Amino acid sequence: MRIMVDTNVLISALLFPRSQVAMVLADIISRHALVLSSFVVDELKAVVARKFPTKSAAIDVLLDTMRYKYIPTPRHMDEKLFSIRDEKDYPVLYTAIVSDVDLLVTGDKDFANVNVDHPTIITPAQYAEHHM
Repeated sequence: MRIMVDTNVLISALLFPRSQVAMVLADIISRHALVLSSFVVDELKAVVARKFPTKSAAIDVLLDTMRYKYIPTPRHMDEKLFSIRDEKDYPVLYTAIVSDVDLLVTGDKDFANVNVDHPTIITPAQYAEHHM
């Protein structure tokens, strides 16, 4: 299965390496094909540099040690493909859709009200309950 994770999943796994979210990420990496978009990677670096500057070096270690497929986020997006409250989340789901991933794992509540046929959008807790 091809699974994309949102920035908040990566940040939680980085900050709390023994958490359920970290175990979910480890399971995805070991049993599935992890997909990361350029938008998520760039956002991860920016958020950690701004909020947790002492953890910035850990990002490179995390990204260097994880096995994943890197997908460039399209520069031009069909802005009418779906509706989402926070426009900053649009590139995450748009890339997941055009990259044909099976699941998008996110802790962001704004994705809960988005209606798309594919991919399936789930939380880390839902992944743990149904896929581990």
